[in-house]
Amino acid sequence: MTPGEHAPDPRGARSPAEFLARLQALKDWSGLTYRELSARAEARGDVLPRSTVANMLSRATLPREELLTAFVRACGTGPAALEEWRTVRRELEGRRGYGDASDPGEAAPEAPDPDPDPDPVPDPDPDPVPAPEERHPDPEGPDPAREQLPAPGEPPASGEPPASGKLPASEQLPASGEPPVWPGAPADEPRNPGPGARFRIRRLLVPAVAVAALVFAGVSVVAFLRDGHTGHPPRTPTAPAVGDVRIRVVGTDFCLGERRGTRSGQVYQVPCAAAGVPLYALAEAGDGRWRIASDHPDYGAGCSGLPSGGRVPGAPYEDSECGDPTRIEEFSLEPHGTPVRGYRIVPAGSAPPGGCVTVVGDRAAAWSRLAQAPCAPDAAGQLFDFDRRD
Repeated sequence: MTPGEHAPDPRGARSPAEFLARLQALKDWSGLTYRELSARAEARGDVLPRSTVANMLSRATLPREELLTAFVRACGTGPAALEEWRTVRRELEGRRGYGDASDPGEAAPEAPDPDPDPDPVPDPDPDPVPAPEERHPDPEGPDPAREQLPAPGEPPASGEPPASGKLPASEQLPASGEPPVWPGAPADEPRNPGPGARFRIRRLLVPAVAVAALVFAGVSVVAFLRDGHTGHPPRTPTAPAVGDVRIRVVGTDFCLGERRGTRSGQVYQVPCAAAGVPLYALAEAGDGRWRIASDHPDYGAGCSGLPSGGRVPGAPYEDSECGDPTRIEEFSLEPHGTPVRGYRIVPAGSAPPGGCVTVVGDRAAAWSRLAQAPCAPDAAGQLFDFDRRD
């Protein structure tokens, strides 16, 4: 903190965004890094993981009061200032929609028209109504082909009915009871098609069979890729063991890692040739469970895990400080398939149960993130092996 400079005052914040901006200013005023803030909070008995602080400051929603308390105390404010921060947070939370009608950034509701026109003037030149003979009940207009054919039971347009009142012989039903062929209409196909008809049928079937084959091939390729196979020859997965490892996504050239320069700790699948931030190692946690330790060049030692006890659907799989009681940091590494195709990373004690660490989004693309998702029967995007790292 700068000597003689007062800590930022939260009382001028009129929206969550302004409140978060003042929290960022408070961190800048403290002069502490995320790691130092986390260590300070731990010394006071508070829990304040660095990734949680980074997420809090990057969002536009109000933080939980216990998180705010730990953060403000770690920044070095006194009890009176801490109570001011709490009070402002409660006031903002109490406002409907975290907003205020006096907020200049909030648009005022549109006033109704004070003098609506109850009797609008009609169009002085409306489109003329077509004459009855120009109207057609069919919205697409008359069909010339249909107009050429007389309706059943009506005489042809070319002549008048005979004086006897009987239909001409050409319009009478044959003895078989089959309908007549109307003048100008194509005759029915013969019951036993000749060689020409059979040729036309074959000519139609050939492209239909070809299209069906292409569709089947496309579906097969999609299913092949979805299951995590991208053309790589099968390899025997490496079973988990204590020590330094490179965690590989089965059937790909991707390994797990972070995006250096970001503070969230989010884990992605990255090309194995570029993986190395952070370095991972496996450690036994007892009862068949494992802890996945991380060693980041900027933030130091940590553990892979899920925030909020894995209770949030789609909880991100991320690296952060070890020992946070709100995170899941122990996993079962379960073999899948016969023979074993790979190992699932299953959160221990996750709620709800049945979750697996999963590559979400485009599984064929680099930098797709990992998160908790329901364990799938085919384990698509959920299988890993643990190559030894020299």
